[in-house]
Amino acid sequence: MSITSEVQWSELARDPKSVAAIADQHEVRVKRRDGADLVLVRADHHAYRHSGAVTAARAMRALFRHAGPDAVADALLDEFPWVSVLPKSDRAEFVQEFVQAIAVSAELGQWSVLAQVVHEWSNTAIVHADPDLHRALSGPTNGDFGPVPNPMEM
Repeated sequence: MSITSEVQWSELARDPKSVAAIADQHEVRVKRRDGADLVLVRADHHAYRHSGAVTAARAMRALFRHAGPDAVADALLDEFPWVSVLPKSDRAEFVQEFVQAIAVSAELGQWSVLAQVVHEWSNTAIVHADPDLHRALSGPTNGDFGPVPNPMEM
């Protein structure tokens, strides 16, 4: 866990050298009234974090290759207990997508990729955990249900 100091936007504008001195020691959260907070961090520290994330992702991928999807799925149960309700074939697919999403997220520095995979698979687990919902979503459909809204606009 890293140490974070907080400063107001006005303090950064008024005395950037003192805020930069704090950022030399650890990250600084810049609080703003008119927008989301910003985080000021030294570029070399950011590069170390990125490099560490990529290294961890590559190690995870290597572990997956050596341990196999069943062992990885069992290990992920500690963090994601809902994995236990997924059918075995879905567990293997989740593990594969999870490991791939870690690699992509680390390489791109976009952890929303991993968050999306976890979100989608947890919703899949919800369907498998509810027999009525699973039956309703797995069975045949009859008729036209009308136009499908664009998911990008929802």
